Amino acid sequence: MNVTASLPSLFISHGSPMLAIEDSPAHRFLLELGKRLPRPRAIIVVSAHWESLAGVVVSLAAHPETIHDFGGFPAALYALQYPAPGAPEVASRAAGLLEAAGFAVKRSASRGLDHGAWVPLSLIYPEADIPTTQVSLPHGASPAEHERMGRALGILREEGVLIIGSGSLTHNLQEFSGGPIDAAVPSWVSSFAEWMDLRLRTGQRESLLEYRAQAPFAARNHPSEEHLSPLFVALGAAGDGARAQRWHASYQYRVLAMDMFAFLPAQAG
Repeated sequence: MNVTASLPSLFISHGSPMLAIEDSPAHRFLLELGKRLPRPRAIIVVSAHWESLAGVVVSLAAHPETIHDFGGFPAALYALQYPAPGAPEVASRAAGLLEAAGFAVKRSASRGLDHGAWVPLSLIYPEADIPTTQVSLPHGASPAEHERMGRALGILREEGVLIIGSGSLTHNLQEFSGGPIDAAVPSWVSSFAEWMDLRLRTGQRESLLEYRAQAPFAARNHPSEEHLSPLFVALGAAGDGARAQRWHASYQYRVLAMDMFAFLPAQAG
């Protein structure tokens, strides 16, 4: 598809780090996603795997390292590198926009790319040639605050910056019991995923922001909220009147809904 005035913002369910090397419907979707999007001049990722206390942190790293922030996986996964250049100028602008919106902001000179960023990007843009930076999630912030954070960053879409929230539509690893990648999905996982999809596609923002009280099995699917919080950043970044489209839906290992959403701004064609 083509986007006319600006880029969409994206929510990507990144699942297990094995997404980078293990064949699955989600892996194959991400391999094609870069061809579907206009080429951005830079990328900002808000990942479930970087939370910060007392405000937001923005990475100004010029050459962000590839962070292997996981354990117990095959050696091939640790051998992967994603040597994308940093985006310090875009990051500085993002920091200013967040400060103007009232967020306390710190700047990091060295923070690299965690697996919530580099694993999906290694499939979407395997050449690793697009400047990339990360912005942290403020720990303990509400869905409404994360949406407001996205709104502050949203103007960057008009400047050719792709904003990605990377998390997981469902994420209860306490109930992960091994088994095949295509194991049967329990109803408490699928019912939550379908509830979210319907409300995203029909623009029910208030219900979404109150998902913890309204969605079926919300706490069971998200014992902690950091893997859903990036969705609200992506939602806010698209602005008022944005249209959500579910570009991919699949499940892995029973408990991981691998949904991917694009939030198209109201003027998009």
